Amino acid sequence: MTIHEAIRMGTHRLELSDVPDAAYDAATMLAHLLGEETLAMRLGGEREVAPDVLARYEAMLERRGMREPLQYILGEAPFMGLTFAVEPGVLIPRFDTETLCEEAIRVIKRRCARVLDIGTGSGALAVSIAKLCPDAAVTAVDVSGKALEVAAGNAKRNGVSVNFVRSDCFSALAGEKFDLIVSNPPYIDAQEMRTLMREVKYEPDLALYGGRDGLDFYRKISKEAPEHLRRGGTLLFEIGWRQKDAVSALVEQHVGEAYALKDLGGNWRVVGAKLRGKTGGTP
Repeated sequence: MTIHEAIRMGTHRLELSDVPDAAYDAATMLAHLLGEETLAMRLGGEREVAPDVLARYEAMLERRGMREPLQYILGEAPFMGLTFAVEPGVLIPRFDTETLCEEAIRVIKRRCARVLDIGTGSGALAVSIAKLCPDAAVTAVDVSGKALEVAAGNAKRNGVSVNFVRSDCFSALAGEKFDLIVSNPPYIDAQEMRTLMREVKYEPDLALYGGRDGLDFYRKISKEAPEHLRRGGTLLFEIGWRQKDAVSALVEQHVGEAYALKDLGGNWRVVGAKLRGKTGGTP
C-alpha cells in the first residue's frame, strides 16, 4: 500500500467513526510514524508503506476511531512553538491557553522575577514561561503526581529549569510570595461536564471539573492569592468564555481591579488583576 492509499484508507475509516478533520488526522498519524513533515510525505506519496509501519498505523486509526484524542495517540502536543509530551491522565495543552501565556510574558517583562503556575498539568505554561523569559524563577504546582512527572520531563525536553512541587493550590507554599501567579484551573461546570465531546472525556476529570458552577478554583485561588503575591504582583487566570463577569468579580473582591482579554477566536479568555495597594491599578 502506498502512502497516498494509506491516507485515503485512514481517512475513510475515521470518517465512518465521525472523527472531525479525518483527513488531517489520518495524514498526521502516518507522517508521525514515518518521522516526516506531512507535506514532504505527501510529495513522496507513491512510496510503499512498510508492513510494520502499516500495522502500527492501523492500530492508531483504531484508537482514533474510538475518539481518543490525537495528542494522546501521538504522545505529544504543540504549545507556544514548543513540543510537549502528553499522555492519559494529563490535560492536553490548548491553543486558547497561549493567550494566557502571552499575557504572562508581557507582565513578566515589565517587572517580574518569581512566577507561580497553579495546576501545571503537562507544564505547558510553566515551561513556556521559563523558556521565553529565562530570567524568571518559575515554580509550578499540581495535585497530581502523574502530571508533575510529565511536566518535569517536558522541562528537561525543552531545556529549562522549573521548580515542581506537589501541592493543592497553595497548600505546600506557606510563606512563599511571587510577582506573578498564573493559573488555568479546572473550570467546566456540572452541566457542561455531561455534554463534553467524546475526545475531552478521555482527559482527567481532575483537570476539567470546576464544581457545580465551574468557579470553585477561582474562589479558592482568588481568596488565597493576596497572601502569596508580592506588593504590586499580578494574578492571571484562564477562563471559560462565559465566565468573565463572575471571575472578574472574584478577583476584584480579593485582589484588585480586574481586566479581561479575548483569545484569537474573539472569546473572553483571560482575567487578571494587580494586587491592590499603593501600587494598585491594572498592569
